[in-house]
Amino acid sequence: MFTRFFIDRPIFASVISIVITLAGGLSLYSLPVAMFPQIAPPTVMVTCQYPGANAQVVSDTVAAPIEQKVNGVDDMMYMSSQSTNDGNYTLTVTFRQGVDLNLAQVLVQNRVALAMPMLPDVIKATGVTTRKRSPDILLSIALYSPDGRYDQLYISNYALMKVREELARLPGISDVGVLGTRNYSMRIWLDPDKMAVRGLNAGDVVAALREQNMQVAAGSVGQSPAVDGQRTQFTIDALGRMSEVDQFRDVIVRRTGDGRVIRIRDLGEVEMGARSLDIDSEVNGMPVANMAVFMLPDSNALETADVVRAKIAELRADFPEGLDYMIRYDTTPYIRESIQEVFKTLLDSVVLVALVVLLFLQNWRSALIPLVAVPVGIVGTFAVMLALGFSLNNLTLFGLVLAIGIVVDDAIVVVESVEHHIEHGMTPRAATIQAMSEVSSPVIAVGLVLTAVFVPCAFITGITGQFFRQFALTIASSTVLSTINSLTLSPALAALLLKPREKGQYEAMPRLALAGIGAWLGYTALGPRIAPYLERAGADALHRAAIHDVARDVLQRLGASPEQTADALGAVAGAVLLWAFAGPLNRLLGGFFAVFNRGFVATSNLYSRLVGGLLRVFVLVFAVYGGLLFLTYDTFVKTPRGFVPSQDMGYMLANIQLPDSASLERTRAALRKIAALAKEEPGVASTVAISGQSLLLSAFGSNFGTMFITLEPFSKRQSDDLYYDVIMNKLRGKLSAAVPEANIALLGPPPIRGAGRAGGWMLMVEDRGDMGPAALQREVERLVASANVGPTNGGIDVDGERIPVDEAKGPGAPPAGGPSGWLKALLPSGQDGRRPAVDGLTSVFRANVPQIFLDVDRDACLVKGLSLRDVFQTLQAYLGSLYVNDFNLFGRTWQVVVQAMPRHRDQKEDITRLHVRNDRGTMVPLGAVAQVKEINGPLILTRYNMYPAASINGAAAPGISSGTAIAAMEKFAARELPQAMSVEWTELAYLEQQAGNTALYVFAFSIVMVFLVLAAQFESWSMPLAVILAVPLCMLSAVTGVRNSLALGVRNAGTDINIFTQVGLVVLVGLASKNAILIVQFAKLIHTQQGHSIRESTLEACRLRLRPIIMTSLAFILGVVPLLYAHGAGSEMRKSLGVAVFSGMLGVTLFGIVLTPVFFYVIDSASESRLFSSRRVRLLGGAALDVLTLRLLWRPAWTLTARAAAAARRGRRKPEPEPEPDNFDET
Repeated sequence: MFTRFFIDRPIFASVISIVITLAGGLSLYSLPVAMFPQIAPPTVMVTCQYPGANAQVVSDTVAAPIEQKVNGVDDMMYMSSQSTNDGNYTLTVTFRQGVDLNLAQVLVQNRVALAMPMLPDVIKATGVTTRKRSPDILLSIALYSPDGRYDQLYISNYALMKVREELARLPGISDVGVLGTRNYSMRIWLDPDKMAVRGLNAGDVVAALREQNMQVAAGSVGQSPAVDGQRTQFTIDALGRMSEVDQFRDVIVRRTGDGRVIRIRDLGEVEMGARSLDIDSEVNGMPVANMAVFMLPDSNALETADVVRAKIAELRADFPEGLDYMIRYDTTPYIRESIQEVFKTLLDSVVLVALVVLLFLQNWRSALIPLVAVPVGIVGTFAVMLALGFSLNNLTLFGLVLAIGIVVDDAIVVVESVEHHIEHGMTPRAATIQAMSEVSSPVIAVGLVLTAVFVPCAFITGITGQFFRQFALTIASSTVLSTINSLTLSPALAALLLKPREKGQYEAMPRLALAGIGAWLGYTALGPRIAPYLERAGADALHRAAIHDVARDVLQRLGASPEQTADALGAVAGAVLLWAFAGPLNRLLGGFFAVFNRGFVATSNLYSRLVGGLLRVFVLVFAVYGGLLFLTYDTFVKTPRGFVPSQDMGYMLANIQLPDSASLERTRAALRKIAALAKEEPGVASTVAISGQSLLLSAFGSNFGTMFITLEPFSKRQSDDLYYDVIMNKLRGKLSAAVPEANIALLGPPPIRGAGRAGGWMLMVEDRGDMGPAALQREVERLVASANVGPTNGGIDVDGERIPVDEAKGPGAPPAGGPSGWLKALLPSGQDGRRPAVDGLTSVFRANVPQIFLDVDRDACLVKGLSLRDVFQTLQAYLGSLYVNDFNLFGRTWQVVVQAMPRHRDQKEDITRLHVRNDRGTMVPLGAVAQVKEINGPLILTRYNMYPAASINGAAAPGISSGTAIAAMEKFAARELPQAMSVEWTELAYLEQQAGNTALYVFAFSIVMVFLVLAAQFESWSMPLAVILAVPLCMLSAVTGVRNSLALGVRNAGTDINIFTQVGLVVLVGLASKNAILIVQFAKLIHTQQGHSIRESTLEACRLRLRPIIMTSLAFILGVVPLLYAHGAGSEMRKSLGVAVFSGMLGVTLFGIVLTPVFFYVIDSASESRLFSSRRVRLLGGAALDVLTLRLLWRPAWTLTARAAAAARRGRRKPEPEPEPDNFDET
């Protein structure tokens, strides 16, 4: 027995554990911190701008050729693009998990290069940008002038030149976009009337600028080869590219016949202005330059945010007086707080597990040994995490929280067995040796089983694998380290620390430990009460004066503050008090332990009799078991599916859309009104408004707006009424009534950063039959209106059927009446009405935006001698802001732009008054060759996987899972949409559909792995079967708990089987097997070594193993209680996992201790019978095992048929004489 080596060498065993703990402790400081592992799929963005083009032109001339080439790039999942009326084009290509993002960017860039010859000339000149970037904003930095000294033009360009470039070079940053940018530009404002009087076209000005504003390489004088004797060489510098406003004013456009020249100053104005004024950004009514920081998809959010904060603080020292910055939008506080909350949960779990260990072992020496396993198993795991490249994230920390109950289990089994032999008169050393001979095999079996359950999860692909991998390997690492500790340090400490004691003699806590607890209680509770006495003199009270003198002396000697002195006095007083009363406290605890033990012995005897009765009616037990399996299947099938629960991340996103063609000023006014109303709502901290841009759509437009609404910290929002979902619902009603002119969509954040722009789901309605934007808008609006709950319709139910308004049961507010009210709300509707499945559907797609169509008569142009090129160049120059060339200033390159003065382009009649010169030199008004017509057209055109599409944003109704809502919406759309249109899911909903039922297969595969590992461990086919039969029932108890989480008093945990519930189910497979192993292994040991009958062995194993089973199970259950009632950031995730594991473990314990003995009794009895000891039955069992281990997947069916035929032929032969085995297991 190898454990004897460590019993004899306790220092050697201690060194192993110390090295493991030190390695983990040092690794902890090197582990990066993140919310999740890298879960969001990699994305590459392609952007460009076609100035003056509308959405249709951009879609036809830019989007179509680029997407034709990019489509089908390696490992692409989907792509989506937006073409807007201001000429902007954005393409987002999303790749599968695991793709090298650098390679993906190169592949997309190569495909875009193939499309470049087909793009317009202006885009060839300005270029197409391809970058890897996360689609959501990490944080936003706003530069502003507190005293109003600087205007937005100066602030924006200072941010661009002095701040943005510094931040963009930081590690982990993909892009820094200035929202509300005002890039410097040399604006040439032309007066069309002056141009017409002088007989000039806009093209003449453009040609003059291109001719006179150019970069010149003038060469050198005296440059080699030179004449003999050349002594000097001079570089020639000439004014080519201009940089001053006056230089551009003096550009000569034409020379007249009388020798005079016409300059640009004679035709209009020149100023250093802003390239674009289409976007505006404000914070609290002040103009700001908002810098949106985007990080690389594979970067760490916390590290990146820390680097950005440090850099902007460093740059602040160089800001000019009157300029400052603020960060009003930051996504990382939620990540930090959620990680801190999990660490708090970890500590709470350790305390609860320690109390359970002390309750059952009832001796501080015995309790100390399992608790030593916690730092070895938990802290040591950090070293493994660092070696595997993991991070400290919610999933790995969840694994550590659950591992606390697991790492003490094996040590508890060892110590409990040693204590049992000590009570029977053995010395601690002999008891340890005897105990390890009995429990080493179960401890190894449990370790192997738990490892076999979790390690295969590392090989799951897709987003489900990303969730499972780090969580599973973290628990597996803790389990392995715990097993090593239980076989090395635990027996060594048991032989060293445990002392012989009489039965009923207790020493729950030593004096020193009680003094430490007293010091902690005095520090936290007594110190704050002493502090007020130290802060005021009390000459009239002698005792106060004495305390004051002592405190003053401590202050003088140690330099401590009054508060610190009070805490120290409280700690000393508490330590002395509990030190003095250690004896009475131990006697009091001993009395409690005696009562507890008598109760537990009575429970054990009652349990043994119950099992004995069940063994007599095992047929009935198997019938009940079959019913439970059916109930498990039925419950699992009927429970809705989810993905990742929505979470309160401390902010929400508002997408604002005003009526079509609304000006930027109207949008700005609406945003100010919304900001004022939002700040009045309790729980709202601040707002950031952006006019002219929709971040939800990645689109620009004067009637678009975006607002980030930041909530108060979680510490100030403890009430359920201040949960983000409640605040959002209140704001929806308030804003819709107060700002009726705006379509406002309030959305929560995406639960997975980088997997979408907002929470909920996004459905893409595709026009595959080329029916046109108008038909697409009509069908989308009809779909949204029919699916939403309104005055005339009740929405759609979970089957995608319309609900008549008189039958609808609206989601409304949370039902009253406590848990019973919640349960009633979650039950199938029946007579209470049909519950809507979806909520808050919105679509901002507009195809009927008022536009102007200029119908140019081409025949008339030919008759009048007009060139179509001149006509369209005139339109683009006067109305479309024509880019000419560049100039240099401040060490940068800026654009020279020509456009008509605002007063000559503010009415549609101004178009007809523009003039174009014909081939005879006569100025012809455009009204003579063109007609202005009012039409409707799209504001923004979206393409999804190359199809024209429109997006619908929505969410599941309260009490409905995301999976159910997605299925209902898909069924409804399939019935309502014409055949020429189809739907596809994108972003988070797409990932949810891709995940599918992967976890169900993982659950089944885990059971198979448990069976195979146990079969190899015990060299038996029957014992593993007795272990795993009770495992499926953990799903029944877990799913039942999830569906009734409100009955447990758990809010916001969800009632669906989401990804965290699935993770919990896999954990329960290992834990259910662990409990069954303790009974089956011990019963088999009694039967084979002591010769007892199977029935007697089963009952004796139940009586002896009940205590460690209850102890380990209760330790685990209480260890997850902090998850169950979590608060603060990330509590939704912790609750989802906690409810599943808590309820599942309760069911596993109850079902396991009742059913496992019956399974063992029946199976072991059958394995020893004549029927099951025959050779033919064993061969058929082997064939059945082939099926169980999925060999059918890689072995052709004819192989199994041939094997069965060969087995039958061998069965007909007379076997060779051979010794008869004692039982099937030993063969």
